Amino acid sequence: MVKPNIEIIRLGHRAGRDPRITTHLALVGRAMGANRFILCGDRDKKLFENIDSVNSRFGYGIECSHETKPLKYIREITHSSIAKRPAVVHLTMYGEPFREVVPNIPKENGVIVVVGGAKVPGEIFKTCDFNIAIGNQPHSEVAALALFLDQWFEGDGFNGEFSNPKFIIKPSKSGKRVKEI
Repeated sequence: MVKPNIEIIRLGHRAGRDPRITTHLALVGRAMGANRFILCGDRDKKLFENIDSVNSRFGYGIECSHETKPLKYIREITHSSIAKRPAVVHLTMYGEPFREVVPNIPKENGVIVVVGGAKVPGEIFKTCDFNIAIGNQPHSEVAALALFLDQWFEGDGFNGEFSNPKFIIKPSKSGKRVKEI
């Protein structure tokens, strides 16, 4: 089975304040099968270099890019007349319960997952196809993305293959086991 295309849009990145959280969003997305990570807000060359480094060592897994106008990008998709467009899902603590909503999101055309930052424009709530919540209390964007993708892949999100790895981590009860290719 071919996994559907998954894009993650990170809104409102602040280079001096958010690099760790944003990097972890990209890494979770990569590990769970996302194809593309779109950074919005401050440009962050170092963040992209870190993800490229992970891709080169552990296998290609995610493409990164910067988008200066995320609302326009999202509007172009949601207002598109293309029948086979991806669903656009906004992860927010103000949304509907994810376990109830995710099974109803069409999967065949992929998904674009919007993950907020410090201030999410109100239009995002109106423009996205789904506003879903992992919980209705303040929580980590990284946890929200991981739980959403796990539900999206029905618990099988971490079983992807990565092309051209230099290293493969072998499961171990104790210690580190890394196989060099």
